[in-house]
Amino acid sequence: MPLPWVLVFFHWAGALLLAAIPQLRAAVLANLAVSAGGFLLALFLLGYPEGEQGWTRLDALNLPLILLAALVGLTTSAFSAATLHHEGFDHWRIRAYHTAFQGFMGAQALALLADNLGIMWVAIEIATLATVTMVAVHRTPEAIEAAWKFFILCGVGIALALFGTIVLYLAAQPLLHENGLSWAALRRVAAQCDPGVLNLAFVFLLVGYGTKAGLVPLHSWLPDAHAEGPTPISAVLSGLLLNAALHAVLRAKAVVGAHPATVAAGPFLMALGLASLLLAGFALWRRHDARRFFGWSSIEQMGLAAFAFGIGGAAANLAGLLQMAGHSLIKSAIFFGVGQAAQIKGSQKIADIGGLVASHPALGWGLALAIGGIAGLPPFLVFAAEFRLVTIAAEAVPALLLPLGLGLVVAVAALVTTLQALCFGDPTRDAAPRAASAAALAPLWLHLAVALWLGLAMPAPLAALLAEAARIVG
Repeated sequence: MPLPWVLVFFHWAGALLLAAIPQLRAAVLANLAVSAGGFLLALFLLGYPEGEQGWTRLDALNLPLILLAALVGLTTSAFSAATLHHEGFDHWRIRAYHTAFQGFMGAQALALLADNLGIMWVAIEIATLATVTMVAVHRTPEAIEAAWKFFILCGVGIALALFGTIVLYLAAQPLLHENGLSWAALRRVAAQCDPGVLNLAFVFLLVGYGTKAGLVPLHSWLPDAHAEGPTPISAVLSGLLLNAALHAVLRAKAVVGAHPATVAAGPFLMALGLASLLLAGFALWRRHDARRFFGWSSIEQMGLAAFAFGIGGAAANLAGLLQMAGHSLIKSAIFFGVGQAAQIKGSQKIADIGGLVASHPALGWGLALAIGGIAGLPPFLVFAAEFRLVTIAAEAVPALLLPLGLGLVVAVAALVTTLQALCFGDPTRDAAPRAASAAALAPLWLHLAVALWLGLAMPAPLAALLAEAARIVG
């Protein structure tokens, strides 16, 4: 069995195992062990030959995302092991949560690795159903409402993506016959397909998968899902699901862009990216719930990545990939910090969480650095991505520099304001006097260290891999 297949089925086998474990301590340890195994398998992919392995394909575009997903999955499992006892799950919820978690990890790995666009669609649908289960696991009215909104909006998106996949298949079917959904095969014959049909397919794929990526206009499920699900789920929602969906858009863009007569995909991506950035930037000023606030920040960050890919070219695509990686690392760290703070304070309202630097220094400083990092302050990876993006935009699309700059300034100001509210000032009252858990803080600081390392001194092999990925996007 090819190693990419092993990675997918390893997580799904772990999901079946976890469905049979009702005890919390045993379940969190088993979940952590399965995630660690998945991380090791992902590392082995570094030495695995690129190319097609049946219904999967390994290349420079999905390999960095697989490694990033495996790391976030492992650290989220570690955070979950340290904090899940505060969620008050009974044995049914323990089983449902951990089964859905590993089911999601396998599905998003398959979505990234799939060469067949039909299998990619199925994988993203499985990942969506798994995350809906995790969002609803508390079964409070708010959680059920958030899960239902997630399911309906993303159901609309996945239906549009399915239609786009079918149209793309019909465009290439006379040339490829039964192999008409292979991404590599589609890219080879795209120049011979009907450009109008390719244009129609891309519009549906962009809006459909863009819904999953948190792009305007079908974005409103994202803040609710972050606010109402268990604390650890916010990390994988922002760090993994959004990347898998945007990766599907990039695969479609590469196929459609291979035909010289198709309408350029770039303006569509730039329009959705700018709309997401501006809407989220202003919406941040009206949020009072910390997890909902950072859910809106994810919409802003994915808008920046989409805008970079819309500009196109190797340099802008690299900025988009760096934006995706930096967002995954730092936003997951933020949710680790906010989750721990909410458990200590007994509330996730911004007004109820304050003075963390004074009352819980390791947590407060870690959260402050993470929020500064996602705001684009140096020297973290998001700063490198946004600096590169603004520089390229000033040369490639100077007319759009003003709305881009406005969105960035408004969002950064809101993030810095929230940083001050959460981390500095007079400490608010703790729900129960206790220190922040060292085990729960370790993932936060690890993500900050990795984001700092990649922002200051990215290893040459990884830089070369990302440069090749940028060329694949086109």
